[in-house]
Amino acid sequence: MVLAEKWPILLRHEQAAEWLQVWSDLGRAPRTIDAYARGLTEYLTMCERAAVDPASAKRAHVAAYVRELTERPSRRGANVVVLDSGAGLSNATIQQRLVPVRLYYDFLIEDGVRESNPVGRGRYTPRRKLAGHERGLVSRVKKLPWIPTEDEWLRLLEAALGEPIRNRLMLALAYDAALRREELCSLRTDDIDPAHRTLRIRAETTKSRKERIVPYSASTGVLLSLYLAWRSSITRARGPLFLSESRRNFGQPLSIWSWSKIVRRIALAADVPRFSTHTTRHLCLTDLARMGWELHAIAALAGHANPETTMIYIHLSGRDLAKKLNAGMKHIHSWRLDKLAALPPGEAKELER
Repeated sequence: MVLAEKWPILLRHEQAAEWLQVWSDLGRAPRTIDAYARGLTEYLTMCERAAVDPASAKRAHVAAYVRELTERPSRRGANVVVLDSGAGLSNATIQQRLVPVRLYYDFLIEDGVRESNPVGRGRYTPRRKLAGHERGLVSRVKKLPWIPTEDEWLRLLEAALGEPIRNRLMLALAYDAALRREELCSLRTDDIDPAHRTLRIRAETTKSRKERIVPYSASTGVLLSLYLAWRSSITRARGPLFLSESRRNFGQPLSIWSWSKIVRRIALAADVPRFSTHTTRHLCLTDLARMGWELHAIAALAGHANPETTMIYIHLSGRDLAKKLNAGMKHIHSWRLDKLAALPPGEAKELER
């Protein structure tokens, strides 16, 4: 089994290896399988240290695993950029680690190995009229995405000016079309329609597995023309749009990891360490919400399967709150300001003289 070669602990846990193989055979993305394998092997390792059979583990054992995750120091140490859990791992990372464990136990239940899932999940309870849902094993922290300020964005653009045409084009497309990292790096020459200034985002590269057509601006079109002229000096063959410029992989498709390193270098040069390959997407969708785009239009551009995801950017832009404040408080604001601006009778007569 290929997975067992990378994760030897699976050789000692046949059911876990079988579950991962099922997901792999069903065509799940390799990185998804890798993330599931990593999370599950961490849990299996903890079970072995505690001399517990994972197939018969109880909620107390899962709770011990959660405690271990919350107390684990970050690999980045003092250089960690964002820390929202108050411990070594963020809330989002802990949630991510629990997903494969929960799915593994779902698999055991389906196979009749056990009757209940010790991880569980938030579920609807009719008796809780106010809450509506029962809390999951670990409460989920929901934070709005970070976007750069105008000053930070200007510093990033200035730092990007010294980059090769390819990198500037990739930043422009990532913002212009709100592209995810994989969508951007997976673009091919035949995905471009210069006549209509649109890109075809193929289903296999998207998170929702749904194809979509997105536009790009005239300014980005200029960068694209310049880059295509440069690319033709390497190859005139159709294929991946973005090619590596390094000596080791010259002319090969640019990987998502290389793109992440490029963006990280630009972010540090601009002294905006929180900037990442996903920040341009957040900024674009927030800007569209600020400009008054409708929810369904933003969702269509972003390729969101769930409108609630798109609502994050409506909230982040503050558009709805500002609109309600201006409409509902206009009279009250004007009344109070008129009162503040009014002069006492004596002072008014003094000014008339």
